[in-house]
Amino acid sequence: MSAAEASAVTRDLPEVDRVAASRAAVAARRARAAVKAEIASGARRPLDVLAAATAEPEGVEGRLRITDFLLAIPAIGRTKLGRILEELSISPAKRLGGLGRHQRVRLEEFLHQRAALGRHPVSKLLVIAGPTAVGKGTVVRHIRENYPQVQLSISATTREPRPGETHGVDYYFVDNAEFDSLIERGELLEYATVHGVHRYGTPRGPVREALSRGTSVILEIDIQGARQVKDAMPEAALVFLAPPSWEELVRRLTGRGTESAEEQARRLETARTELAAADEFDYQIVNGEVAEAAAEVVDLIQLRGVAAR
Repeated sequence: MSAAEASAVTRDLPEVDRVAASRAAVAARRARAAVKAEIASGARRPLDVLAAATAEPEGVEGRLRITDFLLAIPAIGRTKLGRILEELSISPAKRLGGLGRHQRVRLEEFLHQRAALGRHPVSKLLVIAGPTAVGKGTVVRHIRENYPQVQLSISATTREPRPGETHGVDYYFVDNAEFDSLIERGELLEYATVHGVHRYGTPRGPVREALSRGTSVILEIDIQGARQVKDAMPEAALVFLAPPSWEELVRRLTGRGTESAEEQARRLETARTELAAADEFDYQIVNGEVAEAAAEVVDLIQLRGVAAR
């Protein structure tokens, strides 16, 4: 029954009944809001709410709309909501208690996969890597601007700054001689030559200092560097940032207009190899929308019990 229909029915009731119906509707809304708050705070598992809805379809949980239910789960926003509902083949108009058997099974599998995120060993070092042009820098920039409690490691690189990038904020832009010096002094936690042209590396000192203070750190590096960090620090958690599709990756690379056609071809060839490395990582996040992907990265820290300070 829609809100308009419910309102019409209420108007046809005697005064006493209308008051009682109105109070009941308010109580039901408050009860559903309380369930959503419990999910959002972590006080109640989404799987448990779904189980309650299945057991009592007309109960508080059963009357909760699937959209409200999913949006209450941390790091799921409206952009990702649409993708999830499409993948699960569930109409946004559905209530939890009205799901079909197959829909409920698909939703349970999704929730089990999400719950598994919190069962990995705790680490204070999160490493983000992925293929060229997937948007690692854009996601990290969004985290920097919107989650100031998270410390981000700044890499050194021998490439030139792209439009909008700032030395000491996005990267430490150095020449080859200075990069060689960093290697010789043992000041890089990892380093690699990417696309056969430019070198990237992670200064060791700031990472060690942050970890010694108990602060969580996020590293944004390439696939080769992620492997080196995992070898040097096995406790690190590796996150693979993936594109929504190969076609979208190509569009992003060619659309930014910062590389020649020859370099674009070289980067795309490298990207095919990088995409094949996804299974080496602890987590995979699809960067379909920057804010959603950034929220998922930050949520990983919270789910793992590694609250950034």
